[in-house]
Amino acid sequence: MTVLRHTNVSFSNKLAVFAAIFSLIVASGLDAQSEAAKRPLMAYVGTYTSPLQNMRDTQVDLPPGNGRGIHLFQVDRLTGAMTPSGLHEMGTSPSALAFNATRTRLYSANETERIGDDEAGSVSAFSVDLVDGSLKLLNTVNSGGKGPAHLSVHPSGRFVLVANYFGGSVAVLPILEDGSLGEASDIEKDSGKVGPTRATNAPPGSFAFSGHDQIHAHMIESDPSGKFVLHVDLGLDKIYVWKFDERKGQLTPNNPAAVSLPPGDGPRHFHFHPNGRWLYSLQEEGSTIVLFDYDSRKGRLAERQTISSLPLGYKGSNFCSGISVSGDGRFVYVGNRLHDSIGIFSVGESGELSWVGDEWTRGNYPRSFNFDPTGEFLYSCNQRADNIAIFRVDKKSGTLNFTGQYAAVGNPSIIVFHDLADEE
Repeated sequence: MTVLRHTNVSFSNKLAVFAAIFSLIVASGLDAQSEAAKRPLMAYVGTYTSPLQNMRDTQVDLPPGNGRGIHLFQVDRLTGAMTPSGLHEMGTSPSALAFNATRTRLYSANETERIGDDEAGSVSAFSVDLVDGSLKLLNTVNSGGKGPAHLSVHPSGRFVLVANYFGGSVAVLPILEDGSLGEASDIEKDSGKVGPTRATNAPPGSFAFSGHDQIHAHMIESDPSGKFVLHVDLGLDKIYVWKFDERKGQLTPNNPAAVSLPPGDGPRHFHFHPNGRWLYSLQEEGSTIVLFDYDSRKGRLAERQTISSLPLGYKGSNFCSGISVSGDGRFVYVGNRLHDSIGIFSVGESGELSWVGDEWTRGNYPRSFNFDPTGEFLYSCNQRADNIAIFRVDKKSGTLNFTGQYAAVGNPSIIVFHDLADEE
């Protein structure tokens, strides 16, 4: 009996110790979760910090340079409100931003910098502090042309793709082991006959002609597979398709090498549908959206629908800006500058678009817009109004409702998000 009592006591002690350890583990895990939950949702806003120089008279949308660099904000998850939380000062107009897949690195295209005799722009790499979201500059390299206006990260995570607007070139920049950038592994320059200053599909009374003074590579991005890279040239009215050699970081023309849009319409940006089978191209000066069927095996585009980005009956000038497909694939949103609206379209079963409505951006010249990670809020970067206006998204109807909230930012160009609570 004595032995039995001793054994029972010993076992009880072991259970107590185990329970204590388990409680500590659980508590530690809960504390870690609690700490992670306290980490903010961050917004990073790229701006124009200096005027564009040595531009042609036809360039009508020159920003005065009211920004100060990359502006950091904490975002209220419930209301969408933005609170300033930092600034990485740059005098080179970081007008385009892109994260890597893990959001540990941020890359900026610096549009107004002039490097060397060829007056090239630059691209900067930053590390992101995963506790407070602050940025640390890693390095800056030549962008491979003048006026880099757009960049994206290849799905492999090994390259940054850059479109140089004023240089009419696209470049591939290797991402090094620490996230910094190497010199370009490939630079390709567009060539051909510039389209007319009058867009084929321009609204009645339009004087929109800013992009048909020379070649203008305006956007570059990989398809979802990473096998092909697409870029648009606004001045040439073309979407180019490249085969991408992931081993060498080089571009090779696809067959066919490009598709043409109506003369003068000026393709500016595009966005793939989540299914990867449909691509929506936005034309800056024609104020149209074109639906293409996309063959991911061959990298080929087949045009199927053209629809105006503007409400029926609109007359006058307009410059389209950005385009985005909602995360659930049910709606397409486009930015209209001068009309100063976000156009809203529903996506049919086969990808065709139907007009839903439009929402005033509460500021002029919406250069771009973006959704928060949940898709609950839309943020409009109103370049000439020096503000970002915040809208709540009705996910059932696709419509936008102004929250009454703004964030003051000089010449905002782009906004991207990083939820630090997702970090372990």
